[in-house]
Amino acid sequence: MPVRTLVKYPDQRLREFAQPVTLFDDALRALTNDLLDTMRAAPGIGITAPHIGILKRIVVLELSAEHGVKIYINPEIIWTSDDLIRHTEGSVSMLGVVEDIERHARIRIRYQDVLGNEHSEESDGLLAVCHQHEIDQLDGIFWIQRLSRLKRDRLIKRYEKSQR
Repeated sequence: MPVRTLVKYPDQRLREFAQPVTLFDDALRALTNDLLDTMRAAPGIGITAPHIGILKRIVVLELSAEHGVKIYINPEIIWTSDDLIRHTEGSVSMLGVVEDIERHARIRIRYQDVLGNEHSEESDGLLAVCHQHEIDQLDGIFWIQRLSRLKRDRLIKRYEKSQR
């Protein structure tokens, strides 16, 4: 499958709301394969369709070989714990810079698989962080928007410097 071109920060498409997937067909499965190949090439552990300029609610994660590849269509958070954790985050659309973000320690999501079957899943730790990070992206919230203005400005300057 082809590696797609990544949308790079500060492209406005990274701040747009992704639309629900309504057609569960071979084209959707091909797109998820392209997302996986693109994520691996970046490299990264998570990617959404908006990262390649397609405003659809699709997430592909591969946290490790033992966890395998997970595909989430139309994911939504349906429960969050009160306790929070901090984790270092970055983006395939802003390679080379990372920062600690505070997120819910545990969450439950509802989503569909590539065939349209509905599922729910509870997660904690890194998986919970990734779910929240990627669902934010689908909602048009780029991860650096979770930083204070000062940290965000410093991170953007580091990123711009690394791009020269």
